[in-house]
Amino acid sequence: MTAPSGGGGAGHGHAVVLGASVAGLLAARVLAEHVGQVTVLDRDDVTPAAAAGARGGAAQGRHLHALMERGRQILDELYPDFTAKIAADGVPTAETLVGTRWYFDGARVTPVPTGLTSVLASRPALEAALRAATLGHDRIRLLPGLRAVGLVRGSGSTRAAGAAQGTGAAWSAETVRSAGPVRSAGPVARDGVVGVRVEPPAGDAPARTIEADLVVDATGRGSRASEWLADLGFDVPREETVGVDLAYASRTYRRRPTDLGGDLGVIISTLPGRRGGGAVAQEGDRWIVTLAGMLGDHPPVDAPGYERFAASLPALDIHRLIQDAEPLDDPVRYRFRASRRLRYDLLRTPAAGFVAIGDALCTLNPLYAQGMTVAAQQALELRACLCSGGLDDLAARYFTAAARPTSRAWSIATDSDLRYREVEGRRGPRTRITNAYIPRVQAATRSDPVLARNLLRVVNLVEPPSVLLTPAAVLRTARHTLTRRGQS
Repeated sequence: MTAPSGGGGAGHGHAVVLGASVAGLLAARVLAEHVGQVTVLDRDDVTPAAAAGARGGAAQGRHLHALMERGRQILDELYPDFTAKIAADGVPTAETLVGTRWYFDGARVTPVPTGLTSVLASRPALEAALRAATLGHDRIRLLPGLRAVGLVRGSGSTRAAGAAQGTGAAWSAETVRSAGPVRSAGPVARDGVVGVRVEPPAGDAPARTIEADLVVDATGRGSRASEWLADLGFDVPREETVGVDLAYASRTYRRRPTDLGGDLGVIISTLPGRRGGGAVAQEGDRWIVTLAGMLGDHPPVDAPGYERFAASLPALDIHRLIQDAEPLDDPVRYRFRASRRLRYDLLRTPAAGFVAIGDALCTLNPLYAQGMTVAAQQALELRACLCSGGLDDLAARYFTAAARPTSRAWSIATDSDLRYREVEGRRGPRTRITNAYIPRVQAATRSDPVLARNLLRVVNLVEPPSVLLTPAAVLRTARHTLTRRGQS
């Protein structure tokens, strides 16, 4: 799988992307259309031979992932025929609600064509395909096994934030050559971020500076960019958080063609309770089964406790599946404490030469599976900003533009989480109205195919939430609510 080697643009300048996960790869792809060289750094060894399985830098690598339809569309735009090629390599695909099952409050959403394609790849498989396609671009190079330890500020006398320069053996000549412009801290005329300090993740080699016209933070939820920017005297973004204390427990099983009656997945929503889960077919004739619990009601990772938790879900499809399936490993846990958003878009003067993308900009409750798709939407906004103005004043323009898709996803996720009384956060009139209305829409989807289709298209970030608020949608929802009351 390859990406176009061209891409237009002036072809001048150097961009450094910190992180070779989904967000970082997408950023590299759009940057390659506008700068002469893009260098992607990652602390993990993400070469093909080493990155076949889950890796430390992708915390959820062994758990269920979902690429929403809008994200899939963007991948096909940036990498033509991406879906077809990954399917040809053995990744299952299915039409949402037709080849997969969804449940709200224990009731199945009526099966109806939605025009949505579910790409059922494991995170390692999706990343590997995306990485191969991205690195097929002749302006993009990968430097694995390096971690960022700080940023560098220009303005005449360079200041470096982060780890102090180490001592010991020098880096290999090959590493220095591959990194692009590498230098010790020295004067740079332009104010703003002008480079990044990097070092190997182990050993005592000294930190080095890689010069850049743009640094992109795609280091995920563990980003230290705010700390580095503050050390350099730049304004730092305000942080917004919504605590959910979520935990996953996941296990893989051997898949048989007759499992789930031939369906390729089942999703059981946590709402309105605290427990939910998903079982999805993946490459290699496997099921990935992920159980989830909110607000401290976490699934256990011992096998008997895992099965008991599955039996407690509001629908029994997953429990029935794992009772008869052959486990391929032991359950593993992943914990997520809070959604977090960094409001770079509200800064009066963001640092020039620096942007953030993906979880480094906004970390969303993974229950709603928005992360990769929102990163792809942010990448499109970055591309549009580069097309309209290049690197000039890019930070301010990009953060404003990226706030649009980020805000939509943030509202969907946090409004849903704020349905729980135990979740702390501001509940304004919009949130209260939404949380009174949406459960009625979800209940109506068990029998109304129009609402089922529209709700899943909103969930997949293809349609705006407003499609559920049209007079026709409100009338259909009210009709279902009144019918249920009359039957009770």
